[in-house]
Amino acid sequence: MNSTQPNFGFSATNGDLRTTNPLPRAVLRSNNYLLLDGEWRFALDPGDVGLRDAWYVSHQYEHVANWPGSVEEHMEQTREPGQPSSRWQDKVVAWYEREFSLPERGDDHSLFQLTFGACGYETQVWLNGHLLRTIEGEDIHYGEYTSFSFELRDEYLRPNNRITVRIADTMDAETPRGKQESHVYKRGGIWYQTHTGAVRSVWLEMVERNRLRTRVGVESVIEDRLVRFNMTTRIHDPGVYTVRLQVFSTNEPAPQPLAVSEFELRLEAGQRQQRMVMELPGAKLWGPGMPNLYRLVAQLIDSEGYTAQIETHFGMRKVESRGRHVYLNNEPTYLDGILYQPGTATYEEMRLHMHAMLELGCNLVRVHIAGVDPRIYNLADELGLLLWVEVPSPHSSTPRSRENHRAELLRMLALIQSHPSVVIWSLYNEDWGCQDIATNPETRRYITDMYHYMQIEHPQFLVVDNDGWQHISQEGRLKSDLLTAHLYTPDLPRWQELLDRLVEGEMVGTAAFPLVVGDPFFYRRQKPLIVSEWGGFGFADYGGPQAGEERTERIRQFKQELRRRDIAGDVYTQATNIEDERNGVIDPHTGALSVPAGLLSSKGDGEQVTGNR
Repeated sequence: MNSTQPNFGFSATNGDLRTTNPLPRAVLRSNNYLLLDGEWRFALDPGDVGLRDAWYVSHQYEHVANWPGSVEEHMEQTREPGQPSSRWQDKVVAWYEREFSLPERGDDHSLFQLTFGACGYETQVWLNGHLLRTIEGEDIHYGEYTSFSFELRDEYLRPNNRITVRIADTMDAETPRGKQESHVYKRGGIWYQTHTGAVRSVWLEMVERNRLRTRVGVESVIEDRLVRFNMTTRIHDPGVYTVRLQVFSTNEPAPQPLAVSEFELRLEAGQRQQRMVMELPGAKLWGPGMPNLYRLVAQLIDSEGYTAQIETHFGMRKVESRGRHVYLNNEPTYLDGILYQPGTATYEEMRLHMHAMLELGCNLVRVHIAGVDPRIYNLADELGLLLWVEVPSPHSSTPRSRENHRAELLRMLALIQSHPSVVIWSLYNEDWGCQDIATNPETRRYITDMYHYMQIEHPQFLVVDNDGWQHISQEGRLKSDLLTAHLYTPDLPRWQELLDRLVEGEMVGTAAFPLVVGDPFFYRRQKPLIVSEWGGFGFADYGGPQAGEERTERIRQFKQELRRRDIAGDVYTQATNIEDERNGVIDPHTGALSVPAGLLSSKGDGEQVTGNR
C-alpha cells in the first residue's frame, strides 16, 4: 500500500465560495482538513464473519482499493484473471482500512471530526479498534446519499491512527435505491447496476467544540426583503452564546457587510435548531437569468469571545403553485425542463452536463431519484438553474420502506435546504415504493402526512406527492402542488391527442395509470399541469428517431405542441445516455450536444432562453 500521507489542506474560501472547493459539501468552515482519499486496504467478507472475528482489531487485508469508489468497481479490480465477473446479487459486505498521522491540534477549543461525504447503505467505523458513534448517535449509519460525521474522542486518538470501515448493502427492496436494481426490479432497461459503498470523499478536520453545524436552512419573504435562517448549534460546554450573522454581496468587492444581526442564546449541551430572521433592504432576487447570490457568514461566539464560523451563499426567491402557472418571484414562469440521471458521473462530468443543459435552453433540471455531489447544488445556484429533486425510492410498499423513505428525505433536507435553485421535491415517482397507493389507505396517509410536513416546515419548496400519475386527492383537494403526467409516444398525432385530453382534465386514459387516486378531483385549471416526462427518442422502449435531424425535428415539433396549450412546464427525457437507456442529447463525458443549442427552450426554435418569460 502507498503510505504517503495526504497534504494537510486548508478549506478557507477567502470570501468567495465559488473558488475551488475540494470537499463534497455546500456549506464550508475555514478550518484545516486532511483529505483521506486514495489507497485503502480492502477485503470482501462474503461470509459476513468480520464482526465475529473482530476485523476492526486486526485483519490481514488481501487487496488495496482507491477511495472514493464503488464496491462494484473494487470487486472488479480485485477479480483474478479468468474468473467470471463478480457482481453481487443478494448481499455484499466489504471492509476498508488505512492509517493517518494525527495533525497538530490548534487549541483546547477544538476537536477532530471525521466526515464521510456519502457511504453505505450500512456503514460502521472504528478508530484504533473503538467503534465510533455519529453525532446523531448512530452506531450504524444507514443511507448512502448524504454525509455524516463522527467527533473523535481524545482517549481513542494516537500519534498514528487506524480507521476501519465496514460497509454492507443488500438488494432489499425496502431501502431507498432509486433506479439501482433490487429483488423487485432487476437490472436492464430503465433499471441500473448498483453503485454502492465508498462513493464520496472522506476527510478529517478540526472543528470547534462549540460551533454551528454545516446545515443551514433559508426561507425568503421577498415582498418584505426578509430572510429566515435555520441554524443548528452543536454544544459541549453549556452557557450563553451569541450568534452573529453577516450578509455580504458576492457580485461586488465590498469588505463591509450589507447587514449584520446578533442573537443571544442560552445553550445546553447537545444539538439545537434556531430560526433567525434578518432584513435585507434592496436585496436583488434570484432566478434564471438573474442568479443574484449573497454570502452568509455565521459565527457562534462564546462568553470569552472565542468565535466559530461557517459560511455559505443563498438567494432571495419565492416559488408558488397558483392556478395554471408556477410563479417564480411572483411572475408566471414556464418550466423548460430536462430529466437528469447522473449515474456514476464524476463531479467534473456533472459540471459539464449542467452547463450543457443550460445551453439547451433549459431553466429546470429534474435530478431523477438520485443523490448527487452537493457541489452541484452550488453550481445550479450560480448558473441560475432551477432544480427538481427527488427522494431515492424504495422498491416495495411496506411500513419499513416508508420509515426508510422518511429518514432519507430528512437527511437530504438537512443538507440542501439552503439552495435557491432547489424549487421542487418529489416524494415518489411513478408509485415506485408505493405501488399500493390506489388501494392502501396507510400508504396514502403516509404520503399525505409528508406533504403536509413539507408545507409547514419547508414552505420554500413545491412538493409533488407521486410524480407521473396517481396523485392523491382528499375531498377534491390534491395533495400535490403540481398535477404531473408522464406521456410517452413517438407519434405526433397521438401526442396532440394526449395533450388535448390532459388539458381538458381527463383523469383516465392519458397517462399509463389514472392521474388521481382517492376521492374524485375535478380539474378546472386550479393546479399547474406539468408533463414531467416525455420524448425519450432513441430508447427502444419509447421509440422515435435515434439521432440526427429527424430526432431534432421531432423534439421541436413536440415542444411546440406543449407550448400551444395550457401547460405550465415540461421535462424532456433525458440529458445523457445511461446503461441501456440510449436516449441522451448530451455526451456523458465531454458535455457536447448532439442536438442544436436552445432546442429545449420555450420558443422551441433553437434560441436559448435564460430568463423569466
